[in-house]
Amino acid sequence: MSSPAYLVLENSMTFEGGSFGRRPEEGGTVGEVVFTTGMTGYLETLTDPSYYGQIIVQTFPMIGNYGVIGPDFESARVQPRGYVVREWCRNPSNFRSEGDLDSFLRREGVVGICGVDTRAITRIIRERGVMNGVIVADPMDADMDEVKKFTIKDSVAGVSVKAPVVVKPGGETLYRVVLWDFGAKGNIAKSLAARGCEVTLVPHDYSAERIADMRPDGVMLCNGPGDPADNPGVIEELRKFTQTGVPIFGICLGHQLLALAMGARTLRLKYGHRGANQPVRDMKTGSLHITTQNHGYTVAHESMPDAVAEMRYANANDGTCEGMDYKNIPAFTVQFHPEASAGPLDTEFLFGRFIGMMKERKHA
Repeated sequence: MSSPAYLVLENSMTFEGGSFGRRPEEGGTVGEVVFTTGMTGYLETLTDPSYYGQIIVQTFPMIGNYGVIGPDFESARVQPRGYVVREWCRNPSNFRSEGDLDSFLRREGVVGICGVDTRAITRIIRERGVMNGVIVADPMDADMDEVKKFTIKDSVAGVSVKAPVVVKPGGETLYRVVLWDFGAKGNIAKSLAARGCEVTLVPHDYSAERIADMRPDGVMLCNGPGDPADNPGVIEELRKFTQTGVPIFGICLGHQLLALAMGARTLRLKYGHRGANQPVRDMKTGSLHITTQNHGYTVAHESMPDAVAEMRYANANDGTCEGMDYKNIPAFTVQFHPEASAGPLDTEFLFGRFIGMMKERKHA
């Protein structure tokens, strides 16, 4: 029998459940409470660096049914500060499973709470917007001043590699790609390597000159956590790098950072887009794609100068910007995740578009 646990939101709404993972009596956890609608992919969610500093609410009722599978991780550790589920599966069944979710979260030092109405929590966030919260053993222990003041600080620095890391393709190296690491999901580098790219992940604070000196065929701007505007140094170096003529492909936070570097603004969404079922419309072809997403900010597309870029993709639910095609530099960016781990593979073709840009420049 698990010990009691409570999720207390910053508006003082309280949800009683049971604990799993690290027990809250060993120390509670404060974070930004967000929800994700993915029916599968909980391991990828837990290890996605974009969730750094957050408490995740899973809308799907049962989590953990296929256990813990190390090769499916998107990074080396669990990234969120807390985990909220309706029910966790105590007896997972999968030939690849290496253990259960409770033991895994306990080893990782992450507090979990189960047995709560996750759909009710989701409705509150949808109606009132993202808010902070705390998981504690006793609601009387919740320091609401601390909860309300909590902010995610130095998020990109907290998840970026500290030194270059090289991912080699299985066969011949056709292209050399620098992945500017703001908190990359592992499958981005794997997707490039599968297409003949040698990928070098570099720290977020590398300069434009240092990356240019590596003479890459292309640069990938990856996903990551936090407010994109909190990275002025990266934005300035990215602005400089756009003058090199090297093809650029941006995903998620990378999409937002390039937009900021090119003169646009970003805005915080009320509750973000998180899950593997976000519909995106291609404004050029009219086609619709189902995508994986995880972000709380969006590019204010109307703030982008018309001569610089045009919005290529739009969210079919709320009309927000999901991608940009740039006019004067060889670059395109998307808010969603074409590597889709986990999620649908509708937009994998975008890696082919990036490969085509590098091929064209290489053979020009």
